[in-house]
Amino acid sequence: RSISVRRPQFFRQWVNQGSTMQFTPYLNFDGNCAEAFAFYAQVFGGTIVYQGTFGDMPAQPGMPPLPESAKNRIMHIHLQVGAQSLMASDTMPAAPGQDPDSCGGGYRKPQGLWVSIQVANAAEGQRVFDALAQGGAVAMPYAKTFWSEGFGMVTDRFGTPWMVNVPGQS
Repeated sequence: RSISVRRPQFFRQWVNQGSTMQFTPYLNFDGNCAEAFAFYAQVFGGTIVYQGTFGDMPAQPGMPPLPESAKNRIMHIHLQVGAQSLMASDTMPAAPGQDPDSCGGGYRKPQGLWVSIQVANAAEGQRVFDALAQGGAVAMPYAKTFWSEGFGMVTDRFGTPWMVNVPGQS
């Protein structure tokens, strides 16, 4: 079975401009990926262009049976916000005896990283920060700094750490 993928216009323009690399954060969740991405689409004004569950995957030879608890988890989701992408999936539930560092080892909270968002102005930064902070944990309140009209750090209610920044003027 082959899958045909039509590249969105922004992607074709990006490639035609000579860009050869784009970084796309890929987040993991513990069963609440769909809820998180519906929220992110609303906050960031984006569109979910693909969403599929583990239960949607066709069986493959040699693949172990999918646990019932995994069927409704998100296998892959893609949020498009302008020319930017954010992608994610739920992890598979931890399997007994499975190494936690392997693909089937269950969920681990993010550590050692922040997803950084550059916004157009301080008001937009405050709006985004406040939305992400609802039910989350503020690490650094959103405020003016020596480098920016607005900057703040927050881990949202889904466990994703964010930095919201208004770029400095050059």
